Amino acid sequence: MSAKSGKLYHGTAWYPELWDEAVILHDIARMKEAGINVVRIGEFAWSTMEPSEGEINVSLFADIITRLHDEGIDTVMCTPTATPPIWLTHRHPERLHVDERGVLMGHGSRQHICTNNAAFRERAARITEAIASKLGRLPGLIGWQLDNEFKAHVAACHCENCLLLWQGWLEQCYGTIEALNEAWGAAIWSQQYERFDQVPHPGPTPFLHNSSMQTAHRLFSMAGIAQFADEQAAIIRRFSDAPITHNSSIAFHVDNERLFEHLDFASFDTYASAENYAAYLINCDLFRNYKPGRGYWLMETSPSYSGSLQSAAVPHPQGYVAAESVAAYALGAEAFCYWHWRQHRSGCEQPHGSVLSAWGQPTVGWMNVLEVEQARRALEPLLLASQPAKAEVALVYSDRAKTFMATEPLKGMNYRGLMTSYYARLLAMGIHRDVAPEGIDLQGRKMLLTPFLPYVSEAFIRKAITFVEQGGTWIIGPFTGGRTEEHTIPTDAALGKLEALGGVEACFSYPLDGSGAIGEAFGIQAPLGMWSTVFELRGASSVGTIIDGLTPGYSFLTEHRIGDGLLVMLGAMPTGEEGDAMLRAMFDHYASRAGATLRVDATSGTLVAPRVEADGRQLWAIVNMDGRGGTVTVPDGTVDAFTGELIAAGSLAVERYAYRVVRLPLVD
Repeated sequence: MSAKSGKLYHGTAWYPELWDEAVILHDIARMKEAGINVVRIGEFAWSTMEPSEGEINVSLFADIITRLHDEGIDTVMCTPTATPPIWLTHRHPERLHVDERGVLMGHGSRQHICTNNAAFRERAARITEAIASKLGRLPGLIGWQLDNEFKAHVAACHCENCLLLWQGWLEQCYGTIEALNEAWGAAIWSQQYERFDQVPHPGPTPFLHNSSMQTAHRLFSMAGIAQFADEQAAIIRRFSDAPITHNSSIAFHVDNERLFEHLDFASFDTYASAENYAAYLINCDLFRNYKPGRGYWLMETSPSYSGSLQSAAVPHPQGYVAAESVAAYALGAEAFCYWHWRQHRSGCEQPHGSVLSAWGQPTVGWMNVLEVEQARRALEPLLLASQPAKAEVALVYSDRAKTFMATEPLKGMNYRGLMTSYYARLLAMGIHRDVAPEGIDLQGRKMLLTPFLPYVSEAFIRKAITFVEQGGTWIIGPFTGGRTEEHTIPTDAALGKLEALGGVEACFSYPLDGSGAIGEAFGIQAPLGMWSTVFELRGASSVGTIIDGLTPGYSFLTEHRIGDGLLVMLGAMPTGEEGDAMLRAMFDHYASRAGATLRVDATSGTLVAPRVEADGRQLWAIVNMDGRGGTVTVPDGTVDAFTGELIAAGSLAVERYAYRVVRLPLVD
């Protein structure tokens, strides 16, 4: 959108349906003062649009879009299907969501409906069509958001309607009940089924359900919500050419790669704390890659702090929100938006941070918003004339892997936390990286990382091996390849085909935590942990050896040449401070060996986002994220991109939460 509009967006969520005319006029005036140039509306307003069934009136929102446009503010319009009105649910328990415990949700809050329910889908389609047909061509409407935060508060529905859909989905997947029983290994504990209509939801049982059933049920739910998004998008496209997104998150129970497949651009919400800035930045590096070549949107973040009736986060330090915005824009964002503009006077999120208070005065977040606008205006001409540099190092993030680990967390393994921690090391080392889904294009990459990926598909293996043969380095593990597509254990080898490709034989797979396992690699000794696999060599070379614990003498880190590249097997996770040092040494060694040169010498906590201008020159957007200030080493011939002044080669200082943009000399 920015390519067409010639702007970066600075936006907010707004709920004009909750306020009177005087407040609306006041809010628009203050938005202009703050530099807000896009507003998101309508996402929770179903009862306003359709107070009783069939009586749909969206004139209020048409008026708001027109007013905003007249004031130079664009609009993203939302479908309101996250908050069905009382007339849709009252005396209709069959339409409500049922959780994994069999508890029926009552009306209230949001996401209390079963999104697979046919009556809900029909009425959701009807309200979507009414909104799109009335508003879709209005000047100023520049985008659509479907619903709000799919599956943020709920996961798979366990209602009777979903049970029928689940059973039909299984029949479509497996064809025969015999094939399902075989794939799931259902003979264990006499869990075979005679017909598909006997397969239950994985609800309450005395112990645990079959792993294959649990993971399949999660994937079934993810497929259903993506189908719902596709239905809404298809309706909107009949009446509007504006691009469509959904505000998702890596925390929700969705398959983001599938969700965004048929949408036009990716967007996300995040409320990571300032001290956990890596959890913020991983979103930027990931959502950039769901729709390659198209900028993503940060659709929601707090101007100060998040909160609800039962929680309140620590307010962001002064300057941090501006640093967030610079990082987002520099890493490829077209928009940086807040939740929300005016504090709710009622409801469950009254304590949540906002730009204005419920009584219309600036909050503690107001100065943050002004700082963001100042940064946006300064950055806009430079960023619109450049593109984020494609990273040579790619880290694969998989929502399918997340479902596997939700089924089988073993010793407390949390996929999101593990991936963020792994990512944070690359970030701190100044290695420019793309975080990407399994469908990643490996063209131009030099190092591929696939940690915590229990199932690796045949298609992905073929793609990755071709990458290795052509000179790439693929680092596999830890906890990668040890499960089949059906979430069972391979019976040919512990890690299936990966073992032969890696030139190893997996001798033992077991939990190393607390076992006294110590590994040695790159001259560093460190404790080893997590559920791990240890190897004997079958053509590979050992890089890391276990020197203490239950399996001394076996390898936990190996490398094997295939064609012009390397396949590296990391079977166990180094832990503690020594483990962190070992992992960094591994990243440094293999990035250098792979020829990954897109990296910088910067102090930890200072981000460098490399971008490329039309003439091939690199721009570095440098921003301090940790509040301690930092330095970046720049080469001879570097100039300040704002002033054109020559910068001395060597260490360039960046103050607390400050940013610099520099232009590097053109390399022949």
